[in-house]
Amino acid sequence: MHRSLLALTLIALPLAAQTSIFDGKTFKGWRDVSKLNVPGNAFSIDNGAIKSNKKPYINEDLFSLGEYTDFELEFEWKVSPAGNSGIKYRLQDAVFLNESLERPVKKFEEIVRDEYTRRPSDRAKLKPTEHGQLYTVAFEFQLIDDNNYTYKLPELQKTGALYSFIGPSKLTSKKPGEWNTAKLVVKGDHIEHWVNGEKVVDASLKSPVIAAGAKARWGESHPVYKLLVDQPKKKSPILIQNHGDEAWFRNLKIKKL
Repeated sequence: MHRSLLALTLIALPLAAQTSIFDGKTFKGWRDVSKLNVPGNAFSIDNGAIKSNKKPYINEDLFSLGEYTDFELEFEWKVSPAGNSGIKYRLQDAVFLNESLERPVKKFEEIVRDEYTRRPSDRAKLKPTEHGQLYTVAFEFQLIDDNNYTYKLPELQKTGALYSFIGPSKLTSKKPGEWNTAKLVVKGDHIEHWVNGEKVVDASLKSPVIAAGAKARWGESHPVYKLLVDQPKKKSPILIQNHGDEAWFRNLKIKKL
């Protein structure tokens, strides 16, 4: 190609722009849980940040209205002492659980299986005295108070981990209540988790580690196992997790890759 034509071609291919997905004031661009049928109280706006509220009526994630396949997300976050939260991506499914129902099983993974099998829960029928959870089948960038959590955390559950699959290469988060930076990169099957400028996870969602981790937790016959291994959905919203603890998120910016 002639040099002048090559230069014109390069000029015609601008770099993807980084876009803010939170205005610091409202839930514009997000599915406001307080406006849903049977409103939730899992999130609020607090001093320019999205806040995950403690012990909500329904534990549920905050969904972005935008959906993304390959992207780079940058954000700031902090958790309360002993707090637990995360950013989820590559959402495959969401299952509502009425946690107050009597069930033939007690273990959480079997409760989810029971829900897939019988579908006994209905958010629209949730009573004020009952407690619900919207369980999302997705991959999670773990964000947690590593030193003061209610139990001793295994490596696969520490800050920066690809939750329950791959632990962080190092711990770089600050004390509870202090702001951290983070970056999530998703491109094809390749993912990267960054905390305070350090890359702590660099992996493939098609790695045998994913299948092994899903098998260890769910078992090969479980519907969640198949979703996590096959990953039929590549395009999904960004999810901010409410794990029943206080956590804050601000300056969320995304760039499509």
